[in-house]
Amino acid sequence: MGSVYRARDLHFPNVVKLVAVKEMINAAPDPAVRASIVQTFEREANILATLSHPAIPKIFDYFTHEERSYLVLEYIHGKDLEALLTDTSQFFPEDQVIAWSIEILDLLQFLHTHKPEPIIFRDMKPSNVMINQNNHVVMVDFGIAKIFREGQRGTMVGTEGYSPPEQYRGEATMQADLYALGATMHHLLTRHDPRLEAPFTFAERPIRQINASISPDLEAIVNTALMYNPNDRFPSAQAMKDALMAVARKTGALDRVDIRTMQVAPSESSIRPKWIYACEDEIRGSVVCENNVVYVGALDNNLYAVDAQSGGFVWKYATSGGIVSRPALADGVLYVGSEDAHVYAIAAKSGQMIWAYQTDGPVRSSPRVAEGHVFFGCDDHYLYAVNLVAARRLWRVETGGMIRSSPFVTKDFLYFGNDEGEFHCLDFRGQTKWKFNTKRGIVSSPLVDHDTVYFCGLDSQLYALDARSGWAIWRFRMGKGSISSPCRTETGVIAGSADGNIYCVDAGSAREIWRFKTDHQVSGSPLIWKDTVYCGSADGYLYALDYRTGRLRWKYMTGGAITGTPVVYNDTLYFGSTDHNLYAFEL
Repeated sequence: MGSVYRARDLHFPNVVKLVAVKEMINAAPDPAVRASIVQTFEREANILATLSHPAIPKIFDYFTHEERSYLVLEYIHGKDLEALLTDTSQFFPEDQVIAWSIEILDLLQFLHTHKPEPIIFRDMKPSNVMINQNNHVVMVDFGIAKIFREGQRGTMVGTEGYSPPEQYRGEATMQADLYALGATMHHLLTRHDPRLEAPFTFAERPIRQINASISPDLEAIVNTALMYNPNDRFPSAQAMKDALMAVARKTGALDRVDIRTMQVAPSESSIRPKWIYACEDEIRGSVVCENNVVYVGALDNNLYAVDAQSGGFVWKYATSGGIVSRPALADGVLYVGSEDAHVYAIAAKSGQMIWAYQTDGPVRSSPRVAEGHVFFGCDDHYLYAVNLVAARRLWRVETGGMIRSSPFVTKDFLYFGNDEGEFHCLDFRGQTKWKFNTKRGIVSSPLVDHDTVYFCGLDSQLYALDARSGWAIWRFRMGKGSISSPCRTETGVIAGSADGNIYCVDAGSAREIWRFKTDHQVSGSPLIWKDTVYCGSADGYLYALDYRTGRLRWKYMTGGAITGTPVVYNDTLYFGSTDHNLYAFEL
């Protein structure tokens, strides 16, 4: 009935922008059949125009010329699974099939929960699953996708061998897509094409009898998806995905392949800031809030005070260097370090300087206040303890490396790292309690919880140490180094990495619970508020994720990298971006 062409979009004469042009030739002699063909083609265009998901090609145009209709779509660089099956005589690795299937289930869950009405794909098969250049899934051919309405019957459509029994009766259910995915997985794992076999005979071709390398747990999942009765299959795409994730954790697939959770918020465009305040240069640090005022430093040398409700200017204080750290606030006084080699005490209400303490290098470590003193690290290799009232130094400890990690203060000790890979525990007299060495530098600020200290290293490790002795409890390997500061849930530890992932690992065992892939390195640090984790990335997005599953709830695009930690104050989320702006979102 038609063809798909690779084409160049000539609206962009100075660059080569490739698109896919899908052509439908309507040569049916019966007018009613021709009208039905056009209606089917238009339905695909209408469905694609309403969907926004990384695994769905973008639609750019739709038009009819004489007897032919055309869709202009995003061009996907890659091959479909049927072509990949043809290109190799080997079995696909179990890890890879799991990774692709999880991404497909992310998409199916997105379609099945689409608002205002769910969508059923109805034609899941290898030739409709593209694998792009980054080895991720993109689904093509929405020609027979259908809006789901309970109890509605329709024409028998689909592909023999992959379609479930009820689809032959004209019944479209969400479990039909799960059956077709199960048939696709069976084909990939066994290389037995279901189109060449009698329908519904998968049980006669057990996966592990054909491919003994497949785990019993994965075989059980495929068998459940292929049950004859829809009620005996998984109740939802999410349930099947959860089962596959459990197998991936058990077999170690999570550590061996890039399993991307791609589900996006259904209405990203509806996420709007309460207000935006523009500074004069990049905001790289984090904010602090009190008494309906938001305080943040910027590379323009200023410390800003902004009204938390309206986003209006309150005051600013100019230092002689950029401010990249988070201010500390205690008893109406702000303590903030600057790249001009000073720490300042500023009256929170008026913005007037109370005192300034000079160091021998830029101060990029965020100060911490405890026991009548402000503690901070410096690029001059020292950790300082300075009296809050008199601005006199109580002590300083030389560590042999720049300290950009912000100290964590407990009732007995201070914890911090340096760029030589040394992690220190000091008491309040500045005496070393213990020291732990990593293979590369530490910029991440530590978190102490339940007598365990957590931090990330540039050696790609997330560490858990005994806070009393410094003994390593566990370490979790990420894809690249990290400067992100971890946070805790009831059972997990969450941190970002330069490999672009936000990780959640079990706090007791270091077992990966979930990971979320962004489009750039995650230099920002996560915040957990209620049941959501908020974290920025160098891709410019602020992500809101379900902290239990890592599923995306919403994301908001700024104009620059987000490198600080968000904060929630009076049910409003505040964070800065290197696009010079401070953002506020009502939650």
